[in-house]
Amino acid sequence: MAAVAGRAGLGLAGTVKVFQPRPGDHEKYGGNPEEPHKIHVITRIKSVIGRPYWEKKIIRDLGLDKAHQPRLHKNIPSVNSRLKVVKHLIRIQPLKLPHGLPTEEEMSSTFLTTRGELIIKKRLKPVEQKEIKA
Repeated sequence: MAAVAGRAGLGLAGTVKVFQPRPGDHEKYGGNPEEPHKIHVITRIKSVIGRPYWEKKIIRDLGLDKAHQPRLHKNIPSVNSRLKVVKHLIRIQPLKLPHGLPTEEEMSSTFLTTRGELIIKKRLKPVEQKEIKA
């Protein structure tokens, strides 16, 4: 009893902390609260064996049947509410475009990295060879 009374005497019993986001959190997780990213890169990182049927259905509906295969989904409330249910089974990252948006011609030579970057492979064009006159 004396220890409890001692803590109350220090003023620790009624302390309530209000959540305040730290400024560094947005840089750490790759986001800006004023301009959220438009597309999520979602990857399943854990198995659904032994999980409830509703979690398995959400994983299947999102196209995450295979583990470690990234899928793209819009950052909209209907998708986000489903992601919240299975957040312990997936990894969510923003889509990063280091080379900008690809054109129609470049779409066939793009690939998605595990870090959520859409990379455009630059294709070399053949050079016309000139005839050598001897």
